Amino acid sequence: MPSLGWNSEFEMHFRPYAAQGYEVGRVISEQKQSYRLLTEDGELLAQISGRMRFQAGAREDFPAIGDWVVISRHDAEERASIRGILPRQSKFARKIAGNETIEQIIAANINTVFLVNALNYDFNLRRMERYLTMAWDSGANPVIVLSKADLCSKTAERLAEVKEIALGVPVHVVSSLTGEGLDQLAEYLQVGQTVAMLGSSGAGKSTMLNYFYGREVQKVQAVRQGDDRGRHTTTSRELVVLSQGGLIIDTPGMRELQLWGTESGLQDSFSDVEELARKCRFSDCQHEQEPGCAVQGALQAGTMAQARYESYLKLKKELAYLSRKMNHAEALAEKAKWKKIHQMQKTFKHR
Repeated sequence: MPSLGWNSEFEMHFRPYAAQGYEVGRVISEQKQSYRLLTEDGELLAQISGRMRFQAGAREDFPAIGDWVVISRHDAEERASIRGILPRQSKFARKIAGNETIEQIIAANINTVFLVNALNYDFNLRRMERYLTMAWDSGANPVIVLSKADLCSKTAERLAEVKEIALGVPVHVVSSLTGEGLDQLAEYLQVGQTVAMLGSSGAGKSTMLNYFYGREVQKVQAVRQGDDRGRHTTTSRELVVLSQGGLIIDTPGMRELQLWGTESGLQDSFSDVEELARKCRFSDCQHEQEPGCAVQGALQAGTMAQARYESYLKLKKELAYLSRKMNHAEALAEKAKWKKIHQMQKTFKHR
């Protein structure tokens, strides 16, 4: 199954299950707790087994799009039960909307993340920095795709702005209308390679998917008059196998993208700020009024934009807050677990 993204690492983790007679499939979509899988023999519908559901302690313990899952097939039916999930090699995740500290996995086992941002009125450097931070933390390779070049008269200027914040990240300017730059993106979609497309509503993701697939997989709508924004079309995530051998995951536009992860992604995304911080005179420099502060020196000299530094501080603060909430949630979960164990012990003692 190399054409579906299968590799030697997945093979190693699957061997104990194979010895027990289980099979494996890759999740391509989810609808109301029912999953569509791709296997060597074609598509299957599957549901989580009762035992797996009982043992799941968090949302991340359930399958996500792109996961490789262990299955047992129902006799004479194109249906199966999911028994487990093979360890993920990468995952793009965010905190769910609202006040709860819960992880939502957008896509798993991806090689490359296309961060799609339109060059027209939707252009937003600060949003790109947020996406880049999360992409670096996912374990996949980020690629910035600047779409709708045909609607922008300042392409060269905006490309230069993006390259200043996307250090070491490939940046491609494309137009689905004229075909500009799309052939270069096809290089990331070689056999067995999985790409996830992420971006706000109307950025042009579905149009690009249709281009790569060769026909309309996702319906697209015309750009609205007045603001050049595309209209939201994709309503659910789905993994699509392309004729040239690659796999691509289209995702709905995300109105809210709250961070989930560690500071590792932030350090990669803002490596210029981190490098300056290491040059400060004091190791505990807060980059405010301390003498010999390299960060403040760069801001005053104009070699670093104030808006970029403020974006860095905002994301760093958000990650610190998330860490505190996660630690608190873990402590409560541990307390609840031991309370349940003690209650069970009391029950058995009085029998």
